[in-house]
Amino acid sequence: MAIFQSIKDKFSKSDDKDKYLQGLDKSRRSFGDRIRALSNNFHGIDDDLLEELMVILLEGDVGIQTAQKIVDSFEEHSNELKNFDSMEDYFIYILYEFYDDVPEEYIHFNPDGPTVILMVGVNGSGKTTTSAKLLQLYQSLGKKVAVAAADTFRAGAIDQIDTWAQRIGVPCIKGKPGQDPSSVLVDACRYAKENDIDILIGDTAGRLQNKKNLMKELEKMTRVIGREIEGAPQEVWLVLDATTGQNGISQAQVFLDATHVTGIVLTKMDGTAKGGVVLSIHDMLHLPVRFLGLGEKPEDLRPFDVASYIMGMTKGMNLHD
Repeated sequence: MAIFQSIKDKFSKSDDKDKYLQGLDKSRRSFGDRIRALSNNFHGIDDDLLEELMVILLEGDVGIQTAQKIVDSFEEHSNELKNFDSMEDYFIYILYEFYDDVPEEYIHFNPDGPTVILMVGVNGSGKTTTSAKLLQLYQSLGKKVAVAAADTFRAGAIDQIDTWAQRIGVPCIKGKPGQDPSSVLVDACRYAKENDIDILIGDTAGRLQNKKNLMKELEKMTRVIGREIEGAPQEVWLVLDATTGQNGISQAQVFLDATHVTGIVLTKMDGTAKGGVVLSIHDMLHLPVRFLGLGEKPEDLRPFDVASYIMGMTKGMNLHD
């Protein structure tokens, strides 16, 4: 099937192929293996098979609304599929097409000064660690980077990101526990301008206990950053823990109400068997996933690639099936 061949080719040529295969191993065993198991009793596309596909999607943490859209799209051309292999390939193509309308550009760089990336998310999502991994990634790409320790609420958060910064060898602009995080970001923006920083990452607090206060705080942060650097923050990335599944989407909605989120960083994908949440995030939140955390090492945070994700979730290395 030509439409599937193009996905396979993209995956085969991806530099991150092995990372995706390793990081999505748990999800592939529960998702891709179950799809292939349908071949044991395949009698064509009927209501029973469509129901089985729906169950596989739901148990893979694709939300019910998203799963129904996928199954409906698959069913639309199911009368043209005469054997299991063509059915499987077409289903994978439907998953690919469902996501593949997102621009490949994953960051909007500021052409006239520092690019500011504001990292938001609940405590425990991996936000501070992700910030550190991004610092290391951009540094490896030749960018001059710095970080603002703007999580002044959580005990130890300042020390945590500062320790990471020292280890990587990048500047950390920090205040004191309890300090207004916006003032830390103002200092960081001024430092970035004075020292020709390419990318400034702001690590913010992740509390959700009081939505009203969160909204006011994030609004203030965005406002003061924009006063210091025109057009900033260029990106606001929401960090979600993949192991929380659909609960992460509920968390995300609070942040979407509070600030203009431009993308999702999904952490701990290697720790879940329910990687289908990526499809729900795209469908329900109308946001692109920018990075996937496919392991604990800094280099395991990889830019999101839809072909590698879909193939890693389904076929894996069984490219000739």
